[in-house]
Amino acid sequence: MEKAKISNKQLFVLIILFELSSSLLIFPGQSAEQDAWLAILFGTAGGLVLFSMHHFFYQVDPQSSPYETMMKVLGKPLGWGLSFLYIIYYAYVAARILRDFGEMLLTSAYPNTPIIFANGLLIAVCIFTVRKGIEVLARSGELLFGIMLVLAATGFILIICSGLIHLNELRPVLGNGIGPVMDAVFTQTLYFPFGEIIVFTLILPYLNEPKKVKKTGLWAIGISGIILALNVAINISVLGVDLNMRSRFPLLSTIQTIQVAEFLDRLDVFFMLVLVIGGFFKMSVFMYAVTEGVSVLFKMTKPSKVVHVIGIVILILSVSIASNISEHVKEGIEFVPVYVHLPMQIILPALICLAALWKKRKNKKSEKY
Repeated sequence: MEKAKISNKQLFVLIILFELSSSLLIFPGQSAEQDAWLAILFGTAGGLVLFSMHHFFYQVDPQSSPYETMMKVLGKPLGWGLSFLYIIYYAYVAARILRDFGEMLLTSAYPNTPIIFANGLLIAVCIFTVRKGIEVLARSGELLFGIMLVLAATGFILIICSGLIHLNELRPVLGNGIGPVMDAVFTQTLYFPFGEIIVFTLILPYLNEPKKVKKTGLWAIGISGIILALNVAINISVLGVDLNMRSRFPLLSTIQTIQVAEFLDRLDVFFMLVLVIGGFFKMSVFMYAVTEGVSVLFKMTKPSKVVHVIGIVILILSVSIASNISEHVKEGIEFVPVYVHLPMQIILPALICLAALWKKRKNKKSEKY
């Protein structure tokens, strides 16, 4: 682990940027149709439970990297193997995020640009930041968070002023019952974006006020969930369910409909900046997790030396995981949540926490006798 410290305020900002980034880009919980905003709120509740579980694991050894803690709890061979599996998982998720934002840039602004060039520019910025360490990433988050807030508030006001919101599009609430909503929760919104909070177990050891970690994290996830639910509700009320389902990037489609006084329009370019900022932070956090994992498992004294290699691997993976955007989206909806996110975000962490709890009780009994 590097010798760095970040504040709880910086953690709060990073979690919100992380949770909102690619979640604003696509349509989470779309199978719930007009009740997608409810699926996100239920997913938020699940995210709070998952963060509490990850916080328990963090408390096993607050001063150590989660990779080191896993090897202490499970033994070196099994712990090393699972740690390596998580490195692959974090790299894969980073590649998927990179592909999402690369496709957004190509679809919205640079249609004739090869995907590898767009992705290459994005990953280059992430490589530079991760090389500087977690403190630089946290400070950058504080700086750019204000810009995102101003642009988001401006967009919300302009949508209202344009008279685009039609609340009837959100009705009937639970028209198909609670079933589709819960199905969307357990196949989509629980894992994306809230289950991905597992990667923050790599950042929690750097907090300068460990006692406030849980409170800060829960507040950040709760606020992120409310903002995301509001965003989805606005997209549905402006575009309707059908257009939201067909649109690749609903938020940009919503912004494109803004027209005030017949001259203020085509603002989607400005809001692409908000999305790219969020994507940058999310990719950087996952890349940092991969870098730290490689340094811990292979006992590297200078992790910054492998950041370039990791960035190139993620770049190559991002363009090779799918031949086109339709295949990429289909894989992300049908395959990834159940076969990738579920075991890595919920099943394995729960088993590791149970093992840590069992070992803790076993140690207490041995000390007693």
